[in-house]
Amino acid sequence: MPLPTRRSSSASAPAPTGSRWDPVQQLDQLQDSLMQMLRGVWPDGENRVLDADAGWIPAVDVEEAEDAWIVEAELPGVDRDDVNVELRDSELAIYGEVKERERAGVLRRRTRRVGRFDFHVTLPGETDPEGIEATLREGVLTVRIPKQQRSEPHRIEVGRG
Repeated sequence: MPLPTRRSSSASAPAPTGSRWDPVQQLDQLQDSLMQMLRGVWPDGENRVLDADAGWIPAVDVEEAEDAWIVEAELPGVDRDDVNVELRDSELAIYGEVKERERAGVLRRRTRRVGRFDFHVTLPGETDPEGIEATLREGVLTVRIPKQQRSEPHRIEVGRG
């Protein structure tokens, strides 16, 4: 398969009257060409980049407050029953699926993400797993993970032996 080449604007034919330049279509074509090249390198699909089931990573903010970590993940179109939140030691995992909705017409273009998603982060400290709260509102999953409460030092009286 030939590699994609860059064309200069003078070398390209003028656009037909009434048609417009569509950068999204050109990006789609470029992505298809790159995927074909990668399939030539990994024909058995060993690379997860080519695996449609490998999923995608949502946009996430991790904030450290004085008493907790707050993790906000953008999950538009996700039903709360289709998202899982787990904490093991100090690693938070958010995973699930954005399900494809049924359509009556023909889908001409899709830029919204569907399918599995997966996000992992290791928090830099001990957590209190009993106090974790997770809410999904307006397409944003907010997970509040309390920090482990450190005990205050207290004076111990030393008695006479």
